Amino acid sequence: MPVSPELLEILVCPDDHAPVRLVQEGRGLKCDRCHRVYPIRDDIPVMLIEEASVEADAPPHG
Repeated sequence: MPVSPELLEILVCPDDHAPVRLVQEGRGLKCDRCHRVYPIRDDIPVMLIEEASVEADAPPHG
């Protein structure tokens, strides 16, 4: 079962608390502010900063 719309409404980036959106055909959640993409594994969002990837075009965060 994919991530529910209700869950998407309350999930935020753990780093900067910005909303996240589904990307990569539902396999990740992206924060548009810091450009981190959090993986979704077995339909469970993994909202850990150390598990996220940062898109190459992202500006330096800090």
